[in-house]
Amino acid sequence: MERKNYKIRLGLFVTAGIILFFLAIFVIGKQKNLFDPVFEVKANFQNVSGLQVGNAVRFSGINVGTVDQISIVNDSTVQVTMLVKKDVQKFIKEDSEAGIGSEGIIGDKLIVLSRGGKSNKVVKEGQLIASTEPVETDAIMESLQITADNAAIATGEITEILAKVNDGQGSLGKLINDDSMAEDLDATMSNLKTSTKKLDENMEAAKHNFLLRGYFKKKKRAEERKKKAAEKAAAKAAKEKK
Repeated sequence: MERKNYKIRLGLFVTAGIILFFLAIFVIGKQKNLFDPVFEVKANFQNVSGLQVGNAVRFSGINVGTVDQISIVNDSTVQVTMLVKKDVQKFIKEDSEAGIGSEGIIGDKLIVLSRGGKSNKVVKEGQLIASTEPVETDAIMESLQITADNAAIATGEITEILAKVNDGQGSLGKLINDDSMAEDLDATMSNLKTSTKKLDENMEAAKHNFLLRGYFKKKKRAEERKKKAAEKAAAKAAKEKK
């Protein structure tokens, strides 16, 4: 009886293992497009930036293929061969470009295919398409470091200027901290207002002076004529528009 139960358990274990094995093959094959008709397309890069065989090929945000082969052509060229689903071929044009992106910031590298521009010709089997070089993470980090250093320098300079202002150094510091300069500025503004008021009074008196009255009347008539001419022109334009 025990031997019979052992055989049953062994049979169930073997059956489950076989099912899991074929399920794994199906899932991996589905991801790697082993069961779908595919076509081959190639692109050359100077630097593949960590791209590996088996990484995804993406078009319009959808995984449509995989990287099949990466080979060094010469000291400045690396060729990437991609296997892309056959039913996507009609959407990829001859002027489409291949670029290297990543899954998030630190995710796996992948190939991103663009839609193409003016060309209406569909990419052919095994065709070499244009490519765009990836931006290296090291270059991005170096740029960020330079920006951070510049920000630190600017912050230090602003702090130094504020310290000098608080200590009363420079014109702005003296103006803020020296009461006498502030009083002089107030006096200057008060004198300016007084002078402006007196100038207005003198102009008003000049208008009533019989020697200058004709000048001001002539100037007023000229302004009225100018205003009427502008009103007539506006009325004429409105009439023509109707």
